[in-house]
Amino acid sequence: MKKTVFTSQAPEPIGPYSQAIVSGDLVFVSGQIPVDLETGRLELENVELATRLVLTHIKNILEKAGSGMENVVKASVFLKSMDDFPVVNQVYGEFFKGTEPPARETVEVSRLPKDVPVEISVIAFLKK
Repeated sequence: MKKTVFTSQAPEPIGPYSQAIVSGDLVFVSGQIPVDLETGRLELENVELATRLVLTHIKNILEKAGSGMENVVKASVFLKSMDDFPVVNQVYGEFFKGTEPPARETVEVSRLPKDVPVEISVIAFLKK
């Protein structure tokens, strides 16, 4: 059995997918991109701000699902340029401060949706 998760505190999907799906005790959050919800604009230049937007969207989706950043067990980070890794890694670490960091891979890809610099997806467990 699965349940769709949606919150207005994260961008609406730009295709035929859900922000997240809960299946059993797990939450599968789709890849999030840096959309500023107040302006609707994409953050394409400042990778630090882009990463903060992405992780804030993930945090909001997880909270709507009944989970949280402390429950993330796996993260997938996709970068337009591996040169951005130090900045993305620093911001990423702030979102997991005080918790066991999840398993993760970070890969450079040739292109991301809407040419954004970073996209992140996660898998988390529900709070008990």
